[in-house]
Amino acid sequence: MAAEKAGQAALVERWRGILAMHARTQCALDRALHRHGLCGSDFEVLDVLAGKTAPDGSCGFRVQEISERVHLSQSALSRLIARLEKEGLVERAMCPEDRRGVRVALTGKGRALHGEVLPAQRAVLTEMLAQ
Repeated sequence: MAAEKAGQAALVERWRGILAMHARTQCALDRALHRHGLCGSDFEVLDVLAGKTAPDGSCGFRVQEISERVHLSQSALSRLIARLEKEGLVERAMCPEDRRGVRVALTGKGRALHGEVLPAQRAVLTEMLAQ
């Protein structure tokens, strides 16, 4: 019984360590990206969209494909995409294969900003996750 409690306590401590690492890393990312007018979630969406192609081989991703890669609710992701579109960083269009779906792609401005910010984001990840 004591060994089981000790194992559970260690598991909880490990979990809390993961949460703390995530929180510290997210704060560091937000500080670094804020200089570029972005937050961590903004960059994650831009980074997904900057990937070579969507799983179906097309340029741009369906909103559902983005949501599978970033950890945001569907409504939060929709608001984020709307804001990025308003800022001219992404564009939305109807999916030709399914008119109910929406496809999102980087604009030239979005691709340029992603390229500018990528080294800063990767530097923060390198620093924070090497601990």
